[in-house]
Amino acid sequence: QVQLVESGGGLVQAGGSLRLSCAASGRTFSRNAMGWFRQAPGKEREFVATISWSGGNTIYADSVKGRFTISRDNAKNTVYLQMNSLKPEDTAIYYCAASVRMSVSGAQYDYDYWGQGTQVTVSS
Repeated sequence: QVQLVESGGGLVQAGGSLRLSCAASGRTFSRNAMGWFRQAPGKEREFVATISWSGGNTIYADSVKGRFTISRDNAKNTVYLQMNSLKPEDTAIYYCAASVRMSVSGAQYDYDYWGQGTQVTVSS
């Protein structure tokens, strides 16, 4: 059974940092791009960041560029999202996803495996 399990979410004050992890099991995703998405209350799920299979290419949403960093460790079948300078508007459930592609993509339809999500709450 293929699973993506996110961890590292929590409550943090504005300006603080969190590091999310996404551990995959059931198969290796070392040849797949991976991505992070988020869904805030009352809003649609949106793209946050994506990383290519090798880690050589990344793309970020404008809203997180310069504050968030996506990375991966293929030996551990794990992808990370380092979030710095957090803002209240970053409050959301954060989802990890595995793409059908090797290259980066911000389109949700390119992702066929999804985790259950981890809650991130940023207080002002």
